[in-house]
Amino acid sequence: MRATTEIFRRAFTLPSSRSVAIGLAAGFFIILCVLPIIYMLGGSFLDSADNFSLKNYGRLIVEPRQRSLLFNSMVLGAGSTIVATALGAPLGLLLARVDLPIKRLLRIVLIAPLVIPPYILALAWIYIGGSAGLIAQVSGYDALSSWTYSLPGAVVVLGLGFYPLSMLATEAAARRVDGRLEEAGLLVAGMSRVVRRITLPLITPSVAAAALIIFILAISEFGVPGLLRVPVFTTEVFTTFSALYDFGAATALAAPLVLLALMTGIMVKLITGERLLTTRRSSHPGLPINAGRWQAPMLGWMALVIATAVISPLTVLVVEAGRMDRVVSAIRASGSPIINSILFAALGATLIVGLSVLLGYWRNRIKSSFRNLLDFSFILIFAVPGTVIGVGLISLWNRPGLPGQVYTSSAIIIIAYLARFVPIAALILAASIRQVPASFEEAAEVSGAGWLRTFARIILPQIQSGLAAAWVISFILAFGELGVVVLVAPPGKDTLPVHVYTMIANAPSSHVATLALMQAGIVLLPLIILGSLSRIRESKR
Repeated sequence: MRATTEIFRRAFTLPSSRSVAIGLAAGFFIILCVLPIIYMLGGSFLDSADNFSLKNYGRLIVEPRQRSLLFNSMVLGAGSTIVATALGAPLGLLLARVDLPIKRLLRIVLIAPLVIPPYILALAWIYIGGSAGLIAQVSGYDALSSWTYSLPGAVVVLGLGFYPLSMLATEAAARRVDGRLEEAGLLVAGMSRVVRRITLPLITPSVAAAALIIFILAISEFGVPGLLRVPVFTTEVFTTFSALYDFGAATALAAPLVLLALMTGIMVKLITGERLLTTRRSSHPGLPINAGRWQAPMLGWMALVIATAVISPLTVLVVEAGRMDRVVSAIRASGSPIINSILFAALGATLIVGLSVLLGYWRNRIKSSFRNLLDFSFILIFAVPGTVIGVGLISLWNRPGLPGQVYTSSAIIIIAYLARFVPIAALILAASIRQVPASFEEAAEVSGAGWLRTFARIILPQIQSGLAAAWVISFILAFGELGVVVLVAPPGKDTLPVHVYTMIANAPSSHVATLALMQAGIVLLPLIILGSLSRIRESKR
């Protein structure tokens, strides 16, 4: 009788507020992030009559063009990874261990290429080395355009755009190295040998994981190869869908990229393990490296990287924009896309953080191996190219009967932002929540506080910096997103990246450069504010 009563009690007991919140977050995650990919993959196995067919995948094997696309995509990913790692890893080690003047300012400036949308760097590259670019105007003949519009040119642009990822990963790993290990090594060897034999092997897994992430971001990039006329799978997906409206073929073209992202995501998780969410420094910091006579060359090398990756692109955009009256005219003519971008990105970032903080909490507090699968799904979904996500969103939401006709309204752009960037924000916030001991919640529960009150009064205040960082990163990514929005944006609801991308061929270069420069300034501003707030917070400690 007692057992029966217990069964009925559990069956009719209302779920806790924690279960409801996490359940809703998981449901939204599946609908917004997972279902588009499932719909995309399912549609690739259907022919024009909606019958099961492998024809679309057969083309990947028999057509020589598909092999060429695979080769270009692989070279683009591998080459960008090599360039980014070669630049970023040494910079990260210097920032972590070498006592350099104005190090904080150097770090902020060196991070700048990561927040500037890659297609803007490609646009600046065209203005420098194109047939009518700065070099051609100065020299009097076209010397670089054949190299500018090429696979090596795209590799250089993406390498310069993604090196901060390697730099930040290397710096974080170097700060986690236990200094006692290096001190023990110094008892029997010199500093250079300790760095080679102890420090570098300890940070290599993080450098390798960052390299793999750079690889999947590079093969997923749409704007840079699109502008530089490099045929890769992402541009082919866009052309096949937007020009031919061949949904099945476009989706099948994405299969190699999804497979590469899948394998790369597994490798990232195997290499990093729980380090993916570790942000604390070691309690015994690593030994500082005395630059000595090498300080000037180190600073000179940093200045060269900054000049190449930050100052040159922004300067050429300023020069191309020209007189102030042209700038004002361009801004007035593009007021609607500018306002759309700011509003959509701000709203999207807010919703992303609201959903991701619950997913991050769930990932961190879950007590099973399922969290490894969750990490992997976050990495994989973020790695899926924007054009592929766009095709999936169209197949999922472009149907009659949905509330408010979602596909034909601005809501589809917000949904696109959520589908793209919830996974990365969830990983960021999971890392922050990891630093809040579970004992805090247990103490609140013993005191009689409910979960919602505990979450609002204890968890959220403890992760304020993580919430701010996740919002800024989400805003920057959403504001610069091109691949998915160029497919799903309804008429009259263009964002600034789509507006700039579609007018490059026809509008005056001064107009395009002005808008690109404005976009770069808007995404750099939150980074500067976040860095200033971080400095103020540290000075008060």
